[in-house]
Amino acid sequence: MFESLGARLQDVLKTLRGEARLTEQNIEAALREIRLALLEADVNFKVVKAFVDRVRDRAMGQDVLRSLSPAQQVVKIVRDEMVALFGDADGGLRPTGKRLRVVLLLGLQGAGKTTTAAKLGKWLAKQGRHPLLVSTDVKRPAAIQQLNVVGGKASLRVYDPPGQMDPVARATGALGEASTVGFDVVIVDSAGRLHIDDELMRELVAIKEATEPSDLLYVADAMTGQDAIKSAGEFNRRVGVTGVVLTKLDGDARGGAALSVVSVVGVPIAFVGSGERLEDLEPFHPERLVSRVLGMGDVLSLIERVEGAIDEDDAERLEEKIRASEFTLEDFRDQLKTIRKMGPLEQIVGMLPGMGAVKALGENQPDEKQITRVEAIINSMTPDERRRQHIINGSRRKRIAKGSGTSVQEVNRLLKQFVQMQKMLKSLGGMAGLAGGGAKQARRRAMQMLRSRS
Repeated sequence: MFESLGARLQDVLKTLRGEARLTEQNIEAALREIRLALLEADVNFKVVKAFVDRVRDRAMGQDVLRSLSPAQQVVKIVRDEMVALFGDADGGLRPTGKRLRVVLLLGLQGAGKTTTAAKLGKWLAKQGRHPLLVSTDVKRPAAIQQLNVVGGKASLRVYDPPGQMDPVARATGALGEASTVGFDVVIVDSAGRLHIDDELMRELVAIKEATEPSDLLYVADAMTGQDAIKSAGEFNRRVGVTGVVLTKLDGDARGGAALSVVSVVGVPIAFVGSGERLEDLEPFHPERLVSRVLGMGDVLSLIERVEGAIDEDDAERLEEKIRASEFTLEDFRDQLKTIRKMGPLEQIVGMLPGMGAVKALGENQPDEKQITRVEAIINSMTPDERRRQHIINGSRRKRIAKGSGTSVQEVNRLLKQFVQMQKMLKSLGGMAGLAGGGAKQARRRAMQMLRSRS
């Protein structure tokens, strides 16, 4: 979503770095380009004006212009002010002293509330909580059934009393069920409309008064741009909103909604959804998003994905194999599956510093289909061939190519690359990646890098 904006901003900052010395004139020219980039990204014009004014006030100071590295200081100012657009609130759910946390999801129809309910429940379950889901959308056809389906996929309990079609009774019934059975979180998926109306608001207010929710999260489709921000402001005025969940951040919209929501609505972004999988919901970290937009990468999020995808025991076994030079095609295939668990390849590559613009590289861009072809080739081998690739002769290569729907040339290329990988891993000794103790060290280094920028 932020690719176009990120590319524009990175180009402007690159131009500043190329200047031998900075003057008020070239800073003003850079600010003009930044203003245009933000406006074209559909950022609210009042937010853009305030942002540019703050950057100008800080960047035009003599301490910056006469410093040894003025361009780097301006880049840091731009980064700091972009982080400030999102406020200083941490992502996720607010602390609460209530024994039973109630999360009420608000929003217009089609924003993704029902899927977000399941995603949030899955995220809470990973934190050691015990969520119960309930739908109060009794008017939209199959809305309750949809929550049952996605809740089942997430292995979550859904409260669905047969025949009960009163929204408030369904919500309060879920609270009673949670207290009786032992759930500590109730996620209420409320009804939505194509537009804001008084009937919807009265219903939401009644549910709010009956359940006393700890969190009222407005679910906004990031692809609807400023319309999502206006709706969030109206919900906040009439019902009250404690945080925003931005869905579909993996879409191809311009992304201005994310940069405008905190300033315009006055509530923080709690979570962001960046994919269709149930795992694709994470607490919002403004400094990480800004680093990604400015091409600085997002190493912390990458480490968290690695930790979530890799089993520590498997990582230790893999490291032992690499130390003993026993890394096989079977192990290589397993690692490809692990990479897929981490999410879309483009997202992962975008978290690497300096790789945010990788999609502009043409033929060198990350290719999910290529991973599928490599897996197909390895799966077409016998177990013995996967463990001892040197026995694969010409006739075996033809059979593998035919079985995988690829060519002999592709099989040859894979085997050649794998041999090179084996040699590289052998030379590295036991440096088997981020898992195990390496992940903790990498996390510490990433945190130090993040602090050094702030």
